[in-house]
Amino acid sequence: MEKLDLTKKYKSYFTAKTQPEIVDIEKASFIALCGKGDPSGEAFAKTIEAMYSTAYTIKFACKVKGKDFVVSKLEGQWWFDTTWFTGQTMNSAAVEVPRSEWEYRLLIRMPGFVTAEHMEAAKSIVTGQKGIQRATAIEWHTLEEGKCVQMLHVGPFSTEPESLKIMDAFMKTHQFAQNGQHHEIYLSDFRKTAPEKLRTILREPVK
Repeated sequence: MEKLDLTKKYKSYFTAKTQPEIVDIEKASFIALCGKGDPSGEAFAKTIEAMYSTAYTIKFACKVKGKDFVVSKLEGQWWFDTTWFTGQTMNSAAVEVPRSEWEYRLLIRMPGFVTAEHMEAAKSIVTGQKGIQRATAIEWHTLEEGKCVQMLHVGPFSTEPESLKIMDAFMKTHQFAQNGQHHEIYLSDFRKTAPEKLRTILREPVK
């Protein structure tokens, strides 16, 4: 049985250079789970657990029916209340806005043959048989970002503001304005990878 690997099928989506570039991102479907708070906290860890448990349950159900796939990279959209934290630039927000105030939507991209019905069936198994109640809040999410500026950040999350500053300057040079939520694709498993070796795509929808 051939196993679909989305990172190979959509190579441009999961690839970035170490300098800012302009890309056009296609429409895609995801399972998604929203939350708020410090990503180093227990609640965030439980959100990741619910996401991966649901994704793998979908994978195994599809494999039984002859359509296997590799569970894709974890992704995240991040934002904060701009009416409360005013005047923040793209790179300053990463430093000035407390981690407890960031809201997020974790995402795992799904193949075209996976539907919201697959997701709902998997959620029932994950909550009922595995007791992971956080999965009840998982939703089907479609994302169509279009034109974006992106860059590959290599190193710990704490140094992301350095890359964001470079991206911000690039966007100003090209007279781009932000047109959506900050988006990160975690090419490395940050639970197992040394901080200095982390590889993260930073993506900003623009207009």
